[in-house]
Amino acid sequence: MPHSFLGSPEQPLYEIKANLFKALAHPARIRVLEILSTRGAPTPVSDILAETGLEPTLLSQHLGVLKRHQVVRAERTGNTVRYELANPKVADLLVTARSFLADVLGAQRDQWEAFQALPPIGGSE
Repeated sequence: MPHSFLGSPEQPLYEIKANLFKALAHPARIRVLEILSTRGAPTPVSDILAETGLEPTLLSQHLGVLKRHQVVRAERTGNTVRYELANPKVADLLVTARSFLADVLGAQRDQWEAFQALPPIGGSE
């Protein structure tokens, strides 16, 4: 008999995972995480603004999503707020995602090269 997922004790665990992917589901948030992963130290919001070119209110919203889903953490010193990855494994996830991207782009290039090698048909090419 199949195991019912809905209402199972495992469902909240999958919701936590889904929330992680929701937090990652925007190009600007991925870029912010890449910046934080390369810095290796708490990074002032002003530096993140300079590197992303985002409007301050938009960056604040994205940082809020990342913080709410426990992907980043913030510390305030006076008027300065600094962000860092909440867990170093987020950097590992970014490396894996970059590798996945390279594989996808490589496959597309191979497909494009195969397409270009097709013999011509009709007079439309």
